[in-house]
Amino acid sequence: MANITLYELPGCPFCIRVADKLDELGLEYDTIEVPAAHSQRTEVEEVSGQTGVPVLVDEAHGVEGMPESRDIVAYLEKTYGDGPA
Repeated sequence: MANITLYELPGCPFCIRVADKLDELGLEYDTIEVPAAHSQRTEVEEVSGQTGVPVLVDEAHGVEGMPESRDIVAYLEKTYGDGPA
């Protein structure tokens, strides 16, 4: 099990953006596929307080449920890359 977990919905362009950045940085991560219906996304809501995706958890750095692809990509660049995306 990796320290990074990405909650995602297949085909979601924002989720793909985050997954592409994780892959670009060579980071190992687990994915959890959320249901299409927001009303059924209880697991991601428990983690982040909302039902939108993507949501990132990074146990190694104390990130417990970061939403918003732009914020996630910036965080990954700052934490694991060479700076701003």
